[in-house]
Amino acid sequence: MRAVAVLIAIIMGLGCFFTSGEALGVAARAAILMDVNSGRVLYGKNIHSRLPMASLTKIMTALLAAESGKLDELVTVQEEWITVPPSNIWLTAGESISLRNLVYGLLLRSGNDAAMSIAYFLAGGVAPFSQAMNKRAKELGALDTNFSNPHGLHARDHYSTAYDLALITRSLLHNPFLRSVVRTERFDSRRYGGDVPRIWHNKNRLLQMEEQADGIKTAWTVAAGHCFAASATRHGWQLLSIVLNSPNHYGESRSLLSFGFANYAPTLVVPRGLFQGQVSVPGGEPSLVGVVAAQDLWWVQGHREEPAAEAEVQVILPKFLKPPIALAQVLGELTVSSRGELWGRVELISDTVVREASLWRQLLRQVRDYVQFVNWPFTPAL
Repeated sequence: MRAVAVLIAIIMGLGCFFTSGEALGVAARAAILMDVNSGRVLYGKNIHSRLPMASLTKIMTALLAAESGKLDELVTVQEEWITVPPSNIWLTAGESISLRNLVYGLLLRSGNDAAMSIAYFLAGGVAPFSQAMNKRAKELGALDTNFSNPHGLHARDHYSTAYDLALITRSLLHNPFLRSVVRTERFDSRRYGGDVPRIWHNKNRLLQMEEQADGIKTAWTVAAGHCFAASATRHGWQLLSIVLNSPNHYGESRSLLSFGFANYAPTLVVPRGLFQGQVSVPGGEPSLVGVVAAQDLWWVQGHREEPAAEAEVQVILPKFLKPPIALAQVLGELTVSSRGELWGRVELISDTVVREASLWRQLLRQVRDYVQFVNWPFTPAL
């Protein structure tokens, strides 16, 4: 284990390599740049200031829809759901549309009627859906956020922060369906049972402005100003940025993302499959199970950062397990941190199947253990 820590200490570094908003030309009231994989904040300006966020609200609405398990169910639109100010996707009362397509209309066209339809379909109304939004926000660590509606039209008790929105957006980007939606430039949503096309073009112009851009959502109200959640991927490495009340939301988002790619680089800290030892399985066959990292753990290193003190690697595993154990069953976790900052955590999983041993084999094993304990000159073969 110490070898892993020493290796990390050599190749990794930590520090607050934050550049001032003025140096980057960021005039937004609040802004953040975050590494999507690790969640590390690479730049921040007023990241914990509570502000209106307009239609960035719909990122959480989409997340709840995607996590509902009902994407392919049909929603029959009701009149009361669509009497909401635009922007809209112009749903009509009585039409049927899949929840999946509502999410496309929500994120590509910022449909307030889509947001209301999702809220009523999943929770029966705005108030219970807002409660579900707030509950999910707390689960993600977004503690300075309060939702009072699913669309983001201005309300005094409806607010978030750049940091909280980055956490919520990061969760969206970890969802394969939503990650695909936000990079879609054009979507054909035909009315259920009809042949008339209904084409939605993505309002996010960054997708045309930057080849590496792959999301996420524009937003505007008079109270919130121009807000933007943006993402881009270079060589498999994805960054996200949030700007709130920005005079130049596209330009400032491009500056933030370019800053991140120019000044940081991803480093593999723990590779998938890294062996982390064995756990005893009394009554199992075999009686020991190997433990490996379930996925890669990456961190981002600033080019100008000082090397950190030796990283701390903590492996959390039970002392013993009961059979049976499936292949790739989660058994514990590994965390990596330095100077009190958590770099990340990785699930630890079994590297083999462990079945329950027969009573005869368990008896022989007990005899063997006893023989070894009293140091007799023979050992039963198993």
